[in-house]
Amino acid sequence: MATLVLTTVGRAIGGPIGGALGALAGQAIDGRLFRGAAREGPRLSDLSVQTSSYGTPIPKLFGTIRVAGTVIWSTDLIETRTTSRSGKGQPGTNTYSYSVSFAVALSARPIRSVRRIWAEGKLLRGAAGDWKSVTGFRLHTGGEDQAVDPLIASALGAVPAYRGIAYAVFEGMQLADYGNRIPSLTFEVEADAAPVASGAVAAALAPEVRGADGVMLGGFAASGASVRGVLETLTTIDGGWWRAEGVTLVRSDAGGAAVAIADTGTERRRSVAAAGGTVREVAVAHHDPARDYQIGVQRVRRPGAGQAVDRVDLPAVLVANEAKRVAAALLARGESERTRRRVTLGREGLGIAPGAIVTIAGEAGRWRVAQATMAGLATTLELVPLAPAALPARASSGTVAGAADVRIGRTLLVAAEWPGLEDAPLAQPRVSVLACGEGAGWRQAALLYSLDDGTSWTGAGGTAAPATIGVIEGAPDAASPWLIDSRSRLIVRLMRADMVLGDADATRLAQGGNLALVGDELIRFALAEPLGAGRWALTGLRRGVRGTEAAIGTQRPSDRFALIERDAVAAIDLPVTAIGRRVRLMASGVGDAAAPATATVIVTGASVAPPSPVHLGLQRDAAGGRQLGWIRRSRAGWTWRDGLDAAVGEESERYRVTIARPHGGVRSVETTAPTLSIEAGDAGAVVAVVQQGTLAVSPSAHLTFSDLGA
Repeated sequence: MATLVLTTVGRAIGGPIGGALGALAGQAIDGRLFRGAAREGPRLSDLSVQTSSYGTPIPKLFGTIRVAGTVIWSTDLIETRTTSRSGKGQPGTNTYSYSVSFAVALSARPIRSVRRIWAEGKLLRGAAGDWKSVTGFRLHTGGEDQAVDPLIASALGAVPAYRGIAYAVFEGMQLADYGNRIPSLTFEVEADAAPVASGAVAAALAPEVRGADGVMLGGFAASGASVRGVLETLTTIDGGWWRAEGVTLVRSDAGGAAVAIADTGTERRRSVAAAGGTVREVAVAHHDPARDYQIGVQRVRRPGAGQAVDRVDLPAVLVANEAKRVAAALLARGESERTRRRVTLGREGLGIAPGAIVTIAGEAGRWRVAQATMAGLATTLELVPLAPAALPARASSGTVAGAADVRIGRTLLVAAEWPGLEDAPLAQPRVSVLACGEGAGWRQAALLYSLDDGTSWTGAGGTAAPATIGVIEGAPDAASPWLIDSRSRLIVRLMRADMVLGDADATRLAQGGNLALVGDELIRFALAEPLGAGRWALTGLRRGVRGTEAAIGTQRPSDRFALIERDAVAAIDLPVTAIGRRVRLMASGVGDAAAPATATVIVTGASVAPPSPVHLGLQRDAAGGRQLGWIRRSRAGWTWRDGLDAAVGEESERYRVTIARPHGGVRSVETTAPTLSIEAGDAGAVVAVVQQGTLAVSPSAHLTFSDLGA
């Protein structure tokens, strides 16, 4: 017996996995190509788990497919310490972060690009090419002009350019989100501009292959023990087989031309294997593009005898319908090839090699030559019938739970100094920062501030939770801070359509809910009506909250709006010397590669100043004179929980009263009590009263009186 062995086309694929094609066109073509033999072809598992072992094969990629790759170089973890200080003279807080630089080999042939990237199953890079965290990514596509990576060269010295190998480099990738280790990555790699034919893949791997078309594949990863194994895998997908023509391989299928023969031998044999020992169910595992190229499995089962289940792993991108058609074709082929036919020919059979298609005179059907044996002048052919073509199949990819691909976008900042929101008075001036992103995927940005116009910067940690930020489309009406503003209808346009506002009942309002910054005024709102396209109408307003009544009526269209929620506010405490100075802020997130977000705040001391006095008035004293009186307020008692007078909230109780007389002249008086005697010459004057706090002076309260007569 002679078996055709094609040793001339042995070839390694992407690493130390060489081997001859062997008897690809001979014995191994019997039945299902993998039946009863060790698998040498590529496996799905080769692509799904990232490795870093020496000698791991790197696949040759075709079309578009998702692979894990192999880590081929890495630095040790790089520790970075950052010290943040709340203010001058205050102790610093040290925080530690870790990063790493590494390279991942993707393909042993050039590629066009890398699209999406997943880290631990979550998108690290979206379909639009946007990054979800800082990676320092760059791609080497494996071309013949590929340059040496500068980072690897700086670390290792003289290194090759790895031409012909496509690989990605991550420089200084932050690891906080991944347990301070290199995350498991998978890459959507576009190796070719369009789907590729299975025959074209074979021809690219083995130049001895010619005349091959096959079926179109969305993507394919060629790896494994030998080229032979890959070619077998390809014929498993497209239903063809390989036959020899000299020292080349030609792909054939059931539609090829047939050689007519006549069985004139004295021994005619036909055998049919028992159904009970054959495969009853075929399961085809494949990369499903509808599942973000993750593994999908399609099964086809036939009725009747038999128990065996055959699972076929195909490192190919197939839609569910095509994968099910492959499973049906394999099952039909196995059922058909239970039948065997032996034909003995004379010299006319010498030119018929394994893989040829024949028809037998007087018998229906077409047959494939599985084996050819020569003895003297006689040629014996072992034949198997060709299975009918598989019909198109309908299949489902199942429920798909893909990784969320939300855009991050640039950072948007709102920074302001407002009165403290807690009952405990602040000990130093505070600037509050709210931030969000243009995209819904934004989470945080690094925050710095400068007190010297950008000459030096101080780290302030990071921004807080994403805030709800927008602008107003029209200024609210002027209103009293002491009454509910039922007349104003404030229209707000939020920065993103997915941002929402909600209602708040009286209890929630009293507990601090629905607090917002509108221009420089703090308000609360009871009702939020959605108008569509990110626009909202706010009504039931409480104006001038927390002593900001001086800002009522100062707003203009397009002024800032920000919903103030405690977990969305990042606080920067500054030294007392910052009062009266300008603070520059800078925030840099993943989407701010072009330029960081910036904001500027003039520190007036509003965060540490007592609120202005209220209820200024004149009354006669026992001696017939006039007394100016007022009621103080305190930054230590906004909630008024016990019904008693709030604590002063300052080191001492002190006021400054300024009396501007109508005919010129200004009288300024300081007092420690909320009262002051008015002189006769003060008639018609304008009076301003401020409380002098420990760190800053309150806004002034005003009163005009025209006559002090009897």
